[in-house]
Amino acid sequence: MEDNKLFSEFPPVSTEKWEEVINKDLKGADYEKKLVWKTIEGFKVKPYYRAEDLEQLDYLESNPGAKPYTRGHQANANVWDIRQDINEKDPAKANAIALDALKRGATSLSFCTKEITTEADMETLLKGIYPEAIKTNFRCSQDYVETLKLFVAVVKKAGFDPKKVEGSCNFDMYRYALTHGDFHRGEEGDYKAAAALLDYAKENLPLFKVFTINGNIIHNAGSNTVQELGFTLAAANDLLAHLTDMGYKAEEVASRMVFAFATGSTYFTEIAKIRAARLLWSKIVEQYKPGCECAYKVHIHAEPSEWNKSIFDPYVNMLRTTTETMSAAIAGADSIAVSAFDTAYKDTDEFGARIARNQQLLLKEESYLDKIVDPAAGSYYIENLTNSVAQYAWELFVKVEEKGGFAAAIKEGFVQSEVERIAQQRDMDIATRKTTLLGTNQYPNLTEKMSEKIEKRGKCCCGCRKADGPVKILRQYRGAEAFEHLRLATEQSGKRPKVFLLTYGNLTMRKARSGFATNFFGVAGYEILDNAGFKSAEEGVEAALKSGAEVVVMCSSDDEYAEIAEAVCKGLKGKVKSIVLAGYPKDMVETYKGYGVDEFIHVKTNVLESLTAFQKLLGIM
Repeated sequence: MEDNKLFSEFPPVSTEKWEEVINKDLKGADYEKKLVWKTIEGFKVKPYYRAEDLEQLDYLESNPGAKPYTRGHQANANVWDIRQDINEKDPAKANAIALDALKRGATSLSFCTKEITTEADMETLLKGIYPEAIKTNFRCSQDYVETLKLFVAVVKKAGFDPKKVEGSCNFDMYRYALTHGDFHRGEEGDYKAAAALLDYAKENLPLFKVFTINGNIIHNAGSNTVQELGFTLAAANDLLAHLTDMGYKAEEVASRMVFAFATGSTYFTEIAKIRAARLLWSKIVEQYKPGCECAYKVHIHAEPSEWNKSIFDPYVNMLRTTTETMSAAIAGADSIAVSAFDTAYKDTDEFGARIARNQQLLLKEESYLDKIVDPAAGSYYIENLTNSVAQYAWELFVKVEEKGGFAAAIKEGFVQSEVERIAQQRDMDIATRKTTLLGTNQYPNLTEKMSEKIEKRGKCCCGCRKADGPVKILRQYRGAEAFEHLRLATEQSGKRPKVFLLTYGNLTMRKARSGFATNFFGVAGYEILDNAGFKSAEEGVEAALKSGAEVVVMCSSDDEYAEIAEAVCKGLKGKVKSIVLAGYPKDMVETYKGYGVDEFIHVKTNVLESLTAFQKLLGIM
């Protein structure tokens, strides 16, 4: 009763009242431009949400563990598998890595089986591993039926029951086509191979998931979350439709699927993506009228994005993978595999694997994220975000269906062109620093050297040709690569250009602009010579020439540039490679160009384009 009395003293405030106060605080500024976020997916996110925003969301009536499974498959916990992906191909070495991973907390293992061709190889790979106690996943196989036959033989030989063994195969004909330029056995041949794999698993491994739909390759080509989800659903539906047309029951196919997503740095959107995936898959499967509830419960595997990882300042990758893993865990992913922080430039070693594994252990054992079912439930913001992602992904799914399904869409190039369109936008955001990649295009470690740390990485385990065939390749890359190319070129050139910051006048402005210039040129690996401030243009010019710098940047306020620009240019013109002004005093730009200013650097500059020009000017590229 006391609580009721307390709350009654705070009468509700209407949305209209909130909006009235917000508009008053904006003082005439545009509400949409200032407060509404338009995502790269195309939908708008409001600055705040209220209970009334949930009224149209039907799925909110469901509970965890119940259709449409937006809130997850589990009703009483949020347990996920800690999966260790092992890329080592030698069976004895892979086995040693696997045993160590199991001792240190892994509950699921994923092996590259490209070179596992005999029963003896498989026996070596699985030595000391109890397949009924953990989940075993296979990747890279040329023939998954043969791989499973070897697996079943070894399981039986060790005294275990294959019918109690869980795991998965990474059979994905669409991924193969998008990374090789063609289907492995031809399109129809691949559908027949899928059917043969399903037949074998039904008979011998009833708990095994045999099909994986790799949305992660969409993500790591630079897509947005809506594209990753929409195209993943389209691929899954394509396979489901073809196999049901071949006579299989919907539940036989759907219950054998894994959706593999990559989680990126848009924390809440990634939570929404996984929740929306379960919602929409339920909607799709319902149309096939399955005879078992198991058809709706798709297994979702998550791994941190590769697209946003960097070579420079690599320990930042630990922070990125931590928040990305949190997104997956909070959203209720069934299994998560975290890659090592330094995989962008070297093969995984014991230290990298241990840190990656421990990130999940900390989220479980110290943060208790495995104890709370759907912790995002009821959040006005996340529920609306889930709905927005679902709506836009469904529209994209429908577009693909209108083109005849996912296979037809990738042969036409529709999927690839849509992803490339967004990737180009994201690349431009990085080039102009609208998107920050810490340590790469902003706030670099000026003393860091990475050239000598980059190791020759193992070849792609699936042997990607990376050449267009009947299907256009979907390029896998990292958003940081263009900036890394600039800085590595500087390191490998054998010379490190000096950039002299000629600071003058107003302390606040010269500090701000010298900081900006330091970040600007630092991302290319140049040596930055900062200064406390000069009393005159002539004093600054003298110090600049004495330093031997090739680039001089004036750092001051717009008003004070009028005092020094002409004298600085007169003293430096022809004696340095480039005279730069930090800022963009619009009314004086042409005047300063006339004095001899070569370049203006400011917040709207395309940093990548500008630094590429400097690299050429300085003879580095």
